[in-house]
Amino acid sequence: MASLLHQLWSDERGQDIAEYAVMLAVILVIVIGTVHLIGSSANSVFSNVASAIP
Repeated sequence: MASLLHQLWSDERGQDIAEYAVMLAVILVIVIGTVHLIGSSANSVFSNVASAIP
């Protein structure tokens, strides 16, 4: 029983998956924030261009 607990405690395979999940979450937050900011600005620019065309 002690060897099983030691094996489970020292197993680090799941740690890599957790690190990748955290990195993916951070990247997604940055991408979504950037798209949101650029989307608002792009909408204003396209509206101004469309109204300027006779």
